[in-house]
Amino acid sequence: MFKFLKKKVPQFFSTEEQEEIVDAIKQAEVATSGELRLYVESKCSYVNALDRAIEIFTKLKMYQTAQRNAVLVYVALKDKQLAVFADEGIYQKAGTQFWNDKVKQMISHFNKANYAMGLKEVILEIGQSLTEAFPYDATTDKNELPDDIVYGK
Repeated sequence: MFKFLKKKVPQFFSTEEQEEIVDAIKQAEVATSGELRLYVESKCSYVNALDRAIEIFTKLKMYQTAQRNAVLVYVALKDKQLAVFADEGIYQKAGTQFWNDKVKQMISHFNKANYAMGLKEVILEIGQSLTEAFPYDATTDKNELPDDIVYGK
């Protein structure tokens, strides 16, 4: 007889924290046509977390948003690496310093082991930037990407 093992999804956050993070993503997208996703895994398979974020952004087809205004927040918790990758439509509108500040902000929270709090705060602030650059239009806007947290290994 063969015994099949189910792959267990790593438990990075409590159920309550997961719900709060997903709620933050939904809230961040309420007033914008922009899209935001969170990808969390244990270890980063690349030296540079930004390279991994770009790979995931492509794998999740986040570049297919109509206005090229998707943002991926990437975190490798055990390796203590993170990155924010924004598509060309929003990246230039917000400016390089904005994205660097968001990474520094997450690092500040993560250094205190406030992972969920740091993610929620940054997600909401990215949502505000998306709202300013790409306001919601009731006639054309649709949720182009899922709002759930994507888990890697």
